[in-house]
Amino acid sequence: MEIVIQQSAKAATRLVAELIAGELRTNPRLVLGLATGGTMEAVYAMLVDMHKKEGLDFSKCRTFNLDEYVGLPPDDPRSYRHYMNHHLFDRVNIDKRNTHVPDGMAADLDAACREYEEAIAKAGGIDLQLLGIGRDGHIGFNEPLSALRSRTRATALSQATIEQNVRYFDNDRSRMPKRALTMGVGTILDSKRCVMLALGKEKAGVIAGAVEGPVTAMISASALQMHPQCTVVLDGAAAAGLKETEYYRWIFQNEPKWAKYHGPAALDS
Repeated sequence: MEIVIQQSAKAATRLVAELIAGELRTNPRLVLGLATGGTMEAVYAMLVDMHKKEGLDFSKCRTFNLDEYVGLPPDDPRSYRHYMNHHLFDRVNIDKRNTHVPDGMAADLDAACREYEEAIAKAGGIDLQLLGIGRDGHIGFNEPLSALRSRTRATALSQATIEQNVRYFDNDRSRMPKRALTMGVGTILDSKRCVMLALGKEKAGVIAGAVEGPVTAMISASALQMHPQCTVVLDGAAAAGLKETEYYRWIFQNEPKWAKYHGPAALDS
């Protein structure tokens, strides 16, 4: 696991967008695992900007989203399919037939989850998985005590997740779905590369547990410590609970592979 600390939320977000863009330029047929949520909106906005200004090409890219609410149709403004269309897919030259989001409206949810796993395998696996982290340490909707070898499945949402996301449902708990389909922890760990973005002081405690604490099913993101190529990108506030920040900053400044990211964008505050 690599920890990269940037001076601001904007700089951290830009670095993640540049990492994705770099992989896409290297491999136009990249299979991307995608995440949703407020943190990711700025990442997608930057990718859209790169598409418009630099010609970043999504035409052969294939995508698989981490999760979707059970019971929300794709055209519901709060569904993750709608989110992805609005923030990325409708704004770049991607073929929507190559974009995949779990089917929360499926009559047989278990069958839909098996088919999702099969579709990922048929695509050759996920090359780069983008991740955020919930306040209880979940990745996807892998809530506390999710098995570290779990696969795509239907799962109940925790109270913490409902409280975190109810704002998207007009703060009406009765309208907030209680279940979701999610890639499993094992599915995520199968990706060739993971990039996690976390911002803000409210994530500092859970980041410290996930990154420097023990691997535990209580914090599903801690399983990323076992991934052979995982990069965690943080702003200073999200990194505030870490013990080894000096070491992480030294690595970023001195490892040759990070040299090209030391320009003005990395210092943008």
